[in-house]
Amino acid sequence: MTVVEDRPAPPADAPRRRPNPVLALLRNSWRQLTSMRTALILLFLLAVAAIPGSVLPQRGVNPENVNKYFVEHPDLAPKLDRIGAFEVFGSVWFSAIYLLLFTSLIGCIVPRLRDHVRALRAKPPAAPKRLDRLPQHAVLTGVATSGPATVEGIAAVEAIAAELRRRRWRVQVRGTEVSAEKGYLKETGNLLFHTSLIAVLLGVALGSWYGWHGNKLLVAGADNAFCNTRQQYAEAKLGPRVDSADLPPFCLTLKKFDATFLESTQPESYRATVDVEEAGRATRTASFSVNDPLRLGGANVYLLGHGYAPVLRYTDRYGKTQTSNFPFLTTGDATLTSEGVAAFPDVNVDPATGKRNADLQVAFEGLYLPTAPQQPPFTRSEFPTERNPAVVLVAYRGNLGMDAGIPGSVYQLDQRQVSNGKLKQIGDRKLAVGEKWTLDDGSVLEFVGTQPYITISVRYDPGSALLLVSSTTLLIGLMGALFGKRRRVWFRVTPAGTPPATGATETAADPAGGSPTAGSSLVEAGGLPRTDYPGFADEFAQLVAAIRGDGTPGERAGEATARGPAGTREGAQ
Repeated sequence: MTVVEDRPAPPADAPRRRPNPVLALLRNSWRQLTSMRTALILLFLLAVAAIPGSVLPQRGVNPENVNKYFVEHPDLAPKLDRIGAFEVFGSVWFSAIYLLLFTSLIGCIVPRLRDHVRALRAKPPAAPKRLDRLPQHAVLTGVATSGPATVEGIAAVEAIAAELRRRRWRVQVRGTEVSAEKGYLKETGNLLFHTSLIAVLLGVALGSWYGWHGNKLLVAGADNAFCNTRQQYAEAKLGPRVDSADLPPFCLTLKKFDATFLESTQPESYRATVDVEEAGRATRTASFSVNDPLRLGGANVYLLGHGYAPVLRYTDRYGKTQTSNFPFLTTGDATLTSEGVAAFPDVNVDPATGKRNADLQVAFEGLYLPTAPQQPPFTRSEFPTERNPAVVLVAYRGNLGMDAGIPGSVYQLDQRQVSNGKLKQIGDRKLAVGEKWTLDDGSVLEFVGTQPYITISVRYDPGSALLLVSSTTLLIGLMGALFGKRRRVWFRVTPAGTPPATGATETAADPAGGSPTAGSSLVEAGGLPRTDYPGFADEFAQLVAAIRGDGTPGERAGEATARGPAGTREGAQ
């Protein structure tokens, strides 16, 4: 006998214990953050936040387009820049979203993973007492067995279990009952998908912390060699955990660039050939193209674009000559019409005094046409390769504003100097290769020719391998989550002549029209889909037919009955 101890009730006026409000707030906040609804909202926000990174140019990919956007939208661009729209994937708000998503996913996955491991280790549950109440139900007669075990139906149980195992069901035999379960792939795929999503976020974070990248415009020729130092990049960004000394040492010299185009001006192939110098190794020649990067010291060198750098020779009024190449940036059309500036700030040095007059600096702004038309206007090239190269230049003389220490673009003139009269236009001219232009002060400009240039992006991302593996695993898990269907079936074997304990008012007849014969068992089957699975009725019917030993589904009428979701009894199909 159990003795129940009577405990006095607390007095009515006793103070109630109040929960700690800080702990309650933290607990509720954690529950909200780790809910699946919050994870889906954060995933949606992450997708929406990535849209500006796809629509707007990004400094880490193409800084030239960012500068062009500032020129085309002088009012809007600074506002977008303040919120990090040109560096979306490195902005604070984007990082906050994926860190919250990262935390939410971990909070969602860990409990589900624990429950799933328990489910994998657990045995299929025992059969319910009333199988006829399940969505799928069938009663089979005439399941033949042999031997002395027929009386107990053990032979039929073993035969059913063997058939289920052959069909890759997890089977548990309990006396005269068989329990089977299948479809763990759905939850496994779900967990694999979400775990891979966490790995993707880890790969992004790893690349952001320990990765680096830089962009460089590389002109052909030994005088324009590029070495992998931060100072030589036109634009570079190092991760918080990366120092300039961590960059791998190598140098590149562009030897030639081959580009082929169709007559419709559509590009057919690009390939750059470079000389590579690496520490401790002999100089070698390598080539790479748009989809075939050059791998050096763990970093990848990508080919982003190409163009032409006109070579101009300027002889000033004192007879001193300077020759240099000036990369002209393409305007975006298919024929590689390019625009740029050729500046000569160190000319017109008086040989008597050795001093340079800052008001006698010279610059030429204009277009380069790889295939200039035969007749004016000379505003657009007719083909992207050099069939009739020409430059159309406007000459300026005065103070270029370079001595003021104000940062400016090397591809455009400072229009403030033009508007305030410190830089004046002195003429314009179209020059073919080899032609000379004599200016009003006796100085001469000659168009010597061109050199190709390429725009390269050197990138190191230690999380790229993790991203590749996790993305592949994510797709595999998604397939499992979409196509996996968890379901359970039970079979209860009753010795011949004993009705099933289901309370059913009707059972299936023997194929011959009589009662169950000696040497046969009565088998009752039930099925339950754990998820929405429209095809489960057909699968259950095929399983029942296999247990019955009938390979023709159309001959099962009268041998098995099934209960559909509405609870009516109908022939198994």
